[in-house]
Amino acid sequence: MMTVNEVSKLTGVSIRTLQYYDKIGLLKPTEYTESGYRLYDDTAMEMLQQILLFRELEFPLKEIKQIISGPDFDRNKALEQQITLLTMKKEHLENLIDFARKIKLIGVKTMDFSVFDTKKIDEYAKQAKEQWGKTAEYKEFEQKSQSRSKEEERAVMEQFVQLFIDFGKLKDMEPEAAEVQSCVGNLQDYITQNFYKCTNDILFSLGQMYAGG
Repeated sequence: MMTVNEVSKLTGVSIRTLQYYDKIGLLKPTEYTESGYRLYDDTAMEMLQQILLFRELEFPLKEIKQIISGPDFDRNKALEQQITLLTMKKEHLENLIDFARKIKLIGVKTMDFSVFDTKKIDEYAKQAKEQWGKTAEYKEFEQKSQSRSKEEERAVMEQFVQLFIDFGKLKDMEPEAAEVQSCVGNLQDYITQNFYKCTNDILFSLGQMYAGG
């Protein structure tokens, strides 16, 4: 078991950052001492490694939390992607070093800027993000959408729009009104049935998004 101070020294991650990871539920300590100090075991350290690997791929912390806590997270696959990305970065840096050495020895003979091109690295990182960034809800949405014909998809969307029309008729009523709550329930059930499981948290987020729009 390692203290938060020991973890910070070993990994280079600041104590403040580790405290923040704990606060947002990204990396919880294994346990706390009686004095309230954080302690981390090998499992927690492996989780921290995964977090740092995804940070190298420039994933936001919110997405990292969704990915590593997902039931279909494949640690080995993530490591393979990270190894590939780091190898590409290594080759890119080696090419830059060779280029700089040539300039030092013989000066600039040609206006060649290809050595600065990072398109391959950026494309690989983008593909990795797209793959891991798909939440369980998004995957469920894809599966249900692909199983429907164009006619069925059109009918689903028409009914979806109708639900919002029904909401519009109740705009002058209080949110707590039975009619409004009934519409809310109908919308939540419809999304779950036709798109993805609409939890209360997701429904709340959708409400904020539409209200903001």
